[in-house]
Amino acid sequence: MKVLKYAEVQPKDVGKGVSRKVLIHTDQMMLVEVGFPTGGVGARHSHVHRQLTYVQSGVFEFESEGEKVMVGKGDTLAFEPNQQHGVICIEAGVVMDFFTPAREDFL
Repeated sequence: MKVLKYAEVQPKDVGKGVSRKVLIHTDQMMLVEVGFPTGGVGARHSHVHRQLTYVQSGVFEFESEGEKVMVGKGDTLAFEPNQQHGVICIEAGVVMDFFTPAREDFL
């Protein structure tokens, strides 16, 4: 078993008020908390990882492959490998991102 205490994880400032906490990871999976201020942006990008996103709080507009969707607390999204996606935060909040395999670029 691997345990990581939330209080021991320092957030990383990724710019313009957006913060990221890698909560726990193995070689094959990773859980990341991302905090956004109102107006915060996750620029459109793609990666080889599968990604699940859970909206813990706030309101977000995600865009993927030209399709836009508004999501809020409790909503979830799934992104396939190499799928272009990005997000704009409409109301300050937090998302939980699960990646497989783990994103080495976040470590």
